[in-house]
Amino acid sequence: MQAYCVKCHAKREMKNAKAITMKNGSPATQGVCPTCGTKMFRIGKG
Repeated sequence: MQAYCVKCHAKREMKNAKAITMKNGSPATQGVCPTCGTKMFRIGKG
């Protein structure tokens, strides 16, 4: 799944992507940028 990396300023394929639920109950996906190692976050069902 692709997400926007804030540090690289580019859309990249997420590494170690896992589905999570936010505090308000919305689904989201969290992972790591393969280039710089920054946490990536994508809101919505993947």
